[in-house]
Amino acid sequence: MLKPSFENIIKSLQEKKYKAVYFLEGDEPYYIDLIAEYIESHVLEEHEKEFNQTILYGKDTDLLSIISAAKRFPMMAEKQVIIVREAQEVKNLTANIDIKVKSKRGSKETSISPLEEYLRQPQNTTILVFCYKYKTIDKRTTLGKAIDQNAVHFISEKVKEYKLVEWISQYTEQNKIKINSKAIQMLSDHLGNDLSRIVNEINKLRINKKNDAEITPSDVQHFIGISKDFNIYELQSAITQKDVLKANRIVDYFAHNPKDHPFEKNIAVLYSYFARLLHYQTIPDKSEKSVKSQMVVNFPQLKELEIASKKYSFDKLVRIIGYLHDYDMRSKGIDGGHTDRGELMREMLFKILH
Repeated sequence: MLKPSFENIIKSLQEKKYKAVYFLEGDEPYYIDLIAEYIESHVLEEHEKEFNQTILYGKDTDLLSIISAAKRFPMMAEKQVIIVREAQEVKNLTANIDIKVKSKRGSKETSISPLEEYLRQPQNTTILVFCYKYKTIDKRTTLGKAIDQNAVHFISEKVKEYKLVEWISQYTEQNKIKINSKAIQMLSDHLGNDLSRIVNEINKLRINKKNDAEITPSDVQHFIGISKDFNIYELQSAITQKDVLKANRIVDYFAHNPKDHPFEKNIAVLYSYFARLLHYQTIPDKSEKSVKSQMVVNFPQLKELEIASKKYSFDKLVRIIGYLHDYDMRSKGIDGGHTDRGELMREMLFKILH
């Protein structure tokens, strides 16, 4: 069954096409919070919320109390809203209990989750929202199948790190925020794939800019504290240009600030970059239209790939991918023991540039 997208859920809510149960789960809390916040802010009128909107927290409640509340009727309103935040903390949320079920052949005792039983006949005047973060329900269980069939079942997945630049670009474009492509790369490299943190930092930058001026690398450095001169993007740029002096200065800075520039993350970014460059080398037609039809790349990135492809042959790129793999293993204590990571980075850089 095709899972509903974030965009489709929000569109349905905007059109006031409400469902009885929303089960929002997954590793990325950002979209879960957005959906829950939209329901909290827009479904009921302000004067209806006092008696008909309930916010519960998983640690402070239990499943039977939630279901009991969901079965109540709204007061002087068409709907009531119940939002269970941190639903993964609700005790026995997925546990079964023994109940009697009536059928044409009489009553019999069976074991079933109270939530599954509620899903079969939910209260149509209640909008019940579960914010089940950092986990997912086992889809093979009867409860998992019942959620799939009878609720709006949304799975919020982490954005892959190699897609972060694209995500930030889309977010800023949708929100009409002007931002320099290098500033986007700096945010991606420094903040990782924590979308809530990225959005908070972008909003901080926007607030500090006057007249909707473009956010620059200097702004990122000043307001967020990310160095515009010593970051993985600048190292990538120095490697592209084969600027040996600049590349070594940046690696020395990384070696003295390992917490802010972890080896594992640096090597992952470089691997992604060289893999993209290798892909670019295999495209016969290097025109902008042709490349963009086969790769997700913006204009500055395309120019960087063009420059690098003239400095690194296909065979050299294959060897570099091998170096990155070898040094990743060595950093983990495999094939070479526990070598200082600053020294590993320097060795690896030497092999890449020479």
